[in-house]
Order: sequence, then structure tokens, then C-alpha cells
Amino acid sequence: MRRAAAPGRGSATIEVVAGQAGVSPKTVSRVINNERGVRAETRERVLTAIQQLDYQPNLAARGLAGDRSFLIGLFYDQPGDYLSEFQTGAVQRCREANLHLMVEPLEAASPDVGRDLSTLIRQLRLEGVILLPPLSDLPAVQAILAAADIPAVHIAPMHAQDDAPSVDTDDRAAVRQLTTELLQRGHRRIGFMLGRAGHRATEQRYLGFADAMHASGLDIDPQLVQAGNFEFAEGLECARRMLGCHPRPTAIFASNDDMAAAAVSAARQMGLALPRQLSVVGFDDAPVATMVWPQLTTVRQPVREIGRVAAELISQYQPHRQGWPRPVPRRHLPLELVLRGSIAPAPRDC
Repeated sequence: MRRAAAPGRGSATIEVVAGQAGVSPKTVSRVINNERGVRAETRERVLTAIQQLDYQPNLAARGLAGDRSFLIGLFYDQPGDYLSEFQTGAVQRCREANLHLMVEPLEAASPDVGRDLSTLIRQLRLEGVILLPPLSDLPAVQAILAAADIPAVHIAPMHAQDDAPSVDTDDRAAVRQLTTELLQRGHRRIGFMLGRAGHRATEQRYLGFADAMHASGLDIDPQLVQAGNFEFAEGLECARRMLGCHPRPTAIFASNDDMAAAAVSAARQMGLALPRQLSVVGFDDAPVATMVWPQLTTVRQPVREIGRVAAELISQYQPHRQGWPRPVPRRHLPLELVLRGSIAPAPRDC
């Protein structure tokens, strides 16, 4: 009798995995779903068999077989480098937990944001969602998710929800520290570019700037505080207005690197030598920070790790048991100052 051929890589079934690991298909399913109550030795044996056989669980079949969809929603308001980095970290962790991440835009300022979210909820059987700002603070979004009993992790919310985990960073302290770096180099007339209204980052970063200025006994010139909404084009206009003031600032602190790059561009268009005549700093350490010259001094934000942590928190939710772990997790990740060539001592004639 001819012996049956072994299944090819990627074509194995859950029964084949169970046979190789010496367990039942139910045990394999429990390992795949990261359920508790499986002995560590058994779990390792199943995971080894999954890897050797290149077993790929079918999300649709798993959803039909039970009451889970294995789908996590990532909702955002504006695309950009932050979203790309965040998504990378979240996808990595979701794959490790055998979850699938669906990335969907929601326009926070739209009067139809609630209707748009309700439509997505009807179309998708989401097990949880991750909300990027400013959606993480939008009452309409929170109310709809609560009514649908869908758990959410909030990224950098203005106000933490009692029953929802959050992930954030201490932007205020980081900006205070970087502003102090400018002050120690003799800068006294410093412009500040605000981000988009409604973002916690916008508020916290300005407060950090104000902390350092006031601690040094300096007043903030309102002409040098401009709203650039985290956009290059608007940052360009902000920088032109600031650099048109008399006397002009010797340094500009932009609330993100796109606006800082815009300040560099505007200064060069006006014939200023950087950093000798103007120092510029940003926030995020986005790719653009090393694409401009001089390269930007900035605050490195661990965006990919924030995404990973957010997905890890979602995977901890137990819908039919205790819900979120207690106390509800609040994760605070560290920031790092990155000093590059875009800052120098203030000009002597300032």
C-alpha cells in the first residue's frame, strides 16, 4: 500500500498539528487562542508543532467555530509617519497573539463620525479597538463603543477613562528638558509651534515649554506661539510669521518634526544660516528628522513600542470573565532626547 504523503508546509490542519504534538485538537485551539490552563510543557510542544508544520490558523473558520472574530480595530484620524510606525508595532504583537489588525480612518471633526463608526461595527465583529488621538477623547466614539460592549485601549488621552486602559508618554517633561537645553545655550526669544487642537500632545508639549520659560523668569511673546496643526505646510506659514517679527526668534521649538522641517525650510528661504542664526528643534524623531540639514535635534518617541503595548493590552481583555485586569492598566513609556546639529548657542547680537 502506498503511504500517504506528508502535508506540505502551510497546508497542515489542526488535526495534523494535534497528532504531531500528541494532544487533542481542542488543546491546539486553546494554545492558538492563548487561553489559560494549558501546561507550559504542553504549550511549548504545540507551538513547536505549529512552527514545524507552518500551520496557519484560518481566522474566518475560527470565528465561525466559536463566538470570536479575532479582529482588532485600529482607528485613526490623520495618516502619517506616526500611524505607520504605530501600526507596525501593533501588527507584530497581534500576530503573536493570533489576532488580525484592521486599520480604519475616522474623521474626528466630522458630524458623521458616530454614524461611520456604527457602520464599521455592524460590518465587523471586532473584539476590541485601539483609538489614536484625538479619537481617544471623543465622547461620541466612546459612547458607541460602550453601547456595543467593545473594549478600547486609548492612546495618549487627555483624560484617562476609569474602565479603559491607556498608553502614553510624559511629553511635558521631555519638552521642558529640551527647552532647557536651548535656554542653557543662551536662547531667550524662542518661538513655539503648536500641534492640532484637541490632542493631548498639543497641550502637554506647550505646557512643558511654558514650564521651562517661566522657571527661567522669561515671558512668552504671544506673537511667537503659532498653531501649525502638525502639518508641514502650516508649519511653513508659522515659521515665516515668526521670522518676520522684530526682533526675530533665535530658536523655534516645533511640536513635531514635520513642522520643525518646515521651519528649517522657511529659514533657508530667508537666507538664514542654521544653526548659527537660528536653532530648530522638533518632536517624535520621525524619518524627516534625519532627511533635513542640519539634522534635527528632537525627542524620540517609541511609537512602534506604543503600538505593541496597546495590542498587548487588548489581548489581555477577557470578555466572558473579569474583563480588564485590575487595576486597569496605565502604561507610561519613556522618551529620549536626541541632540543633533540643528541647535547652537544663541547669536551674540540677539
